[in-house]
Amino acid sequence: MSTPDTTRSNGSARDASLSHLPNHIRRAIEITPAARTRERIIDITTFGRRTGRARRIEIFFYRAAGATYLCSGAGRAATDWHANLVANPDFTFHLKNGIRADLPARATPVTDPAERQAVLAEIVADLNQPHDPGTIRPTRLEDWADSRLMRVSFHHRQ
Repeated sequence: MSTPDTTRSNGSARDASLSHLPNHIRRAIEITPAARTRERIIDITTFGRRTGRARRIEIFFYRAAGATYLCSGAGRAATDWHANLVANPDFTFHLKNGIRADLPARATPVTDPAERQAVLAEIVADLNQPHDPGTIRPTRLEDWADSRLMRVSFHHRQ
């Protein structure tokens, strides 16, 4: 996999590294194309944009282009998780299948067309691998073009 540029136009660094995490947690996040669908399901706890209360939501995560992403998948339906993270980008990333861990994280919307294209192409190619029959089968990148996509950075525990 390629590693994305770590700088943004405003000069702030983008932390795609998982090196500060314990090895077993890092390996659980750095899943390979052979990962089953269940291994990609996590919960996130974010604050509701209207209520301000903590809300736990189940979602898929992906590792692509050297970073971790949350993605709504194919389709254009509104997604509460995305709106909540836009309003309140700090959240908790809950690994729940196999390795269990609650990780403080921050979400950043991916709006750059080139990054979106590269990440979504990698996600679609990964999901089209014949490793887990009966799972999500996106066959065309075009179906994913309007997906909600958030890059995840994990906070260092203090």
